[in-house]
Amino acid sequence: MHLNIPYLRRFLYGHYFFGGIRQAVGMLLPAILGSFFGHFALGIVATLGALCLAIIDQPGGPQRHLPGEMLAGAFICTASVAVTGLASTHPALLWLAVIAQCFFLSMFTVFGRRGSLMAFGGLLLMTLTMHTPMPPELVLTDTVATLAGALFYLCFSMLTRSMMMLYAERQTLAAALFATADYVAVRSRFYDETTDLDEVYRLLIRSQSAMSEKHQFARDNVLRALPKGNSHGNADRIMIWNIFVDMLQLRDTLLATYTDYALLRRTLAGQDALIFMRDALRKMSIELDRIALDVSRNHATHYRNSTKAELLAIEYEIEKLRQRKDGQPEPEAISLIVLVLRRLRNAARILDRIAAHTLKSPDAQPTDALRIDKTLTQFMTRQRPSLSMITRNLRLDSPHCRYAIRISLAAALGMLLTAGWVPSQHFAAHSYWVVLTIIIIMKPGFALTRQRNFSRLTGTLIGCLLAPAVLLVTAKAPLIFAVMLLACALGNSLAQLNYLASSLFTTLYVVLAYHFLSPETVSLEVISERALDTLLGSALSLVCSYVLPWWESRSMRPLALDTVRTNRDYLRTGLRYVRAEAEYAGAADDNTRAALAPAVADADLAWRLARKNVHNAFSNFTEAFYRMMQEPRSHQVHVPELNHLLIQNHVLALQTTAVIPLLAGRAGMPPALEQSLEYIVRQLDEGSPAPADPPAPYEAEGELLTLAYPVKQMLRASETIRQELAALGTPPPSLAVQAAAG
Repeated sequence: MHLNIPYLRRFLYGHYFFGGIRQAVGMLLPAILGSFFGHFALGIVATLGALCLAIIDQPGGPQRHLPGEMLAGAFICTASVAVTGLASTHPALLWLAVIAQCFFLSMFTVFGRRGSLMAFGGLLLMTLTMHTPMPPELVLTDTVATLAGALFYLCFSMLTRSMMMLYAERQTLAAALFATADYVAVRSRFYDETTDLDEVYRLLIRSQSAMSEKHQFARDNVLRALPKGNSHGNADRIMIWNIFVDMLQLRDTLLATYTDYALLRRTLAGQDALIFMRDALRKMSIELDRIALDVSRNHATHYRNSTKAELLAIEYEIEKLRQRKDGQPEPEAISLIVLVLRRLRNAARILDRIAAHTLKSPDAQPTDALRIDKTLTQFMTRQRPSLSMITRNLRLDSPHCRYAIRISLAAALGMLLTAGWVPSQHFAAHSYWVVLTIIIIMKPGFALTRQRNFSRLTGTLIGCLLAPAVLLVTAKAPLIFAVMLLACALGNSLAQLNYLASSLFTTLYVVLAYHFLSPETVSLEVISERALDTLLGSALSLVCSYVLPWWESRSMRPLALDTVRTNRDYLRTGLRYVRAEAEYAGAADDNTRAALAPAVADADLAWRLARKNVHNAFSNFTEAFYRMMQEPRSHQVHVPELNHLLIQNHVLALQTTAVIPLLAGRAGMPPALEQSLEYIVRQLDEGSPAPADPPAPYEAEGELLTLAYPVKQMLRASETIRQELAALGTPPPSLAVQAAAG
C-alpha cells in the first residue's frame, strides 16, 4: 500500500479500516466489562479469546459459513488454552503439547484461507498461554474466560454484521471498483510509447489477478442479499446490484480490448491517437476511483471526468488514416484501431451508467443483464470442508504435511534453544516469544516466509521500542488502553495491506496487553530480550523453511494445465451459447422461440460460469508463478515457457471474451470461422493429438471484418500454448533432482 493521499483515502473509507475498528471494539469490550466488574485481568484473558475469532473475522470473502467457522475457531482456541495451560508446569510435557498442536493445527491449511486463520488463532492462544506456568485452578479460570471472550466476540460480530450488512456490501463493492480502477490505469500504459511492453504485461497480469479476487469477494457478498420487492433497503440493494452487474460488464469490455500493442505502436508511431487512447483510459481510471470512493461513503457521484473529447479525437485520427494515399496502414490495422475505439466507447457508456446508479433514482429497477434467481448461487465460492481432507494429506508428498513438519520442527528447536541458554524458571517466558515469532512468520510457501521474515522482524523490533516509549510518556491506564485500541485497530486493518505495519501495531498491542496482566513484563531489559527472541525466531523460521520445502515449481504444470482446460471450456461453452442464440434467432415463430428460450438462458449461464472459472484459474496460475520467481533461482523452472503460457492464455481468454458476444444472435456463422474456432478447441485438448492441418485462413468483410484480427490472435495463441505445454512435459534436470530429494 502506497502512502499517498489517494490510497490513504481508500484505506480510511475502505472496509479494511472499518473492519479493523469493529474488530478492535469487539476484542477490547471484554476487558472494559472486566474492569467495570473489578476483574480487569480476567477481562484481558477474555480479550485474547476474542482476538482468536477476530483473526477469522476478516473482511471480504464468503460469509455464508462464517458463523460456523468462528464457532469452530472458538472451541479450537479454548482447547488450545486448556491443553497448554495444563502442560505449562511440566517443561517436557509442555514441549510435547506445543509440538503436537503445531503439527495438528498447521494441517488446517488444507481448508484454505479460513482454515489457515483458524489454525493461526489456535497457535496464537497456545503461545500466549505458555507465557508462565499455571496452576490447575488458573487453567480452568483462563479456559472459561477465553471461551467467554470468544463467544462474546462471535455474538458481537454477528450482531454488527447484521446491522451493517448494507454497509459491508458497499465496502466490498467499492474495493472491487478500486481494483478495477487500478487495472484500467495499468491498461492505459500500453498506449504510452515510452513504457516497456513486457513490464506492462507483467503488471497487467498481476493487476488482473488482484481484480479477480476482489470481484469474487464482491460477488459472494452481493449475491447473498438480492433486491426483492419493496423490502427495507431495497433502493440500496438495487444500486449495489446494478453497479455490480455493470462493473462486470465494464471488466469484460476492457478485457476484450486486448490487441497487438507492438503492432499498434508501429502503426501509430509518432501520432496522437495513442496519446488519446492512453488519456481516455486514464480518465476512466480516475472516474472509477472517484465512484468507488463515493460508493464507500454512500454518496452520489456528481462531478464527472468525461472522455468525449478523447474519443472524438481518436475518431478524427482514424479518418485521417483512412484518407492516406500511400496504402498505409493496412485495412486490418485500421479495423483493429476501430475495434479499440468501439470498446472504449462501450466502456465510457458503462461508466456513465455506474455513476448514474449512485444517484439512487426512485424509479430505478434491477438490471436484467443477469437473471436474479437461484442460479446465481453457482457463482458464489463453495466450501465443503471435512476431516478426511486432513487424513488424506498425512503424507510427505503433501505440501500441507510438509508445512506442518517444518513449523513443528522450528517450534521444537526454539524451545530447546531457549531452555539451554536461559534459567529454567524463565524458560516459558522466552520460549513463548520465539514460538510466537515462528508461527507468525512461517507460511506454507518459501517465498511468503522469506518476505514475512523481514517484515515481522522489523515490525516487531519497532513495536518493542514503541511500547516502553508509550509507558514512559504516560502511566495512566485509560490512555494506555486508548493506545491499545488504536494499535489493535491498525494492526487488524493493515494485516492484508502492509504486513510490516501490521506487525508493528500488533506487537505494540500485545506488549501493552501484557503490561496490564503483569507490569514487570514491559521493562527495557525484557523488551531487549524480546528483540533477541524475535531474531532467534526469525532465524529458525528461515532455516527450517529449507526443510522438506514445497517449491512452487511442483505445482506449475498442474496449474498451467488447469488454466488451459478452463480456457478451452470457456471457448467451448461460448460456441454452444452462440449456436443456441443462432437457433433462437432463426426460429420460425414465437412458440418455437419460447420453447428455445430456456436453452439459450442455460447456455448463457454456462458461458458466464466458464468465464468466472477462467479468471480464478488464471489468478491461481499467476500467483503461483510469481511466488516461484521469488524462490531461489535453482528452483525456478521453465520460466520462459511458463511466462509465455501466462501471456498466451491471457490473450486467448480476452479474445474469446471479445468474439463470442459479436457472434451471439447472428443467424449463422461463416464455415471458415467455425472451423477456425473448433481447431482452437482441439489445440487446447492436451489429451488428444494435435490437429493435422490448420484451418483455411479466415477472410471476412463488412460487419464480420472486426473478427479477423481476434481470430488470428486466438489461432496463434492456441498453437503457442500447445507448444509450451509440450515443453513442460519433461522436467529439466534441476526439477528431477528436486523430486528425487523430496
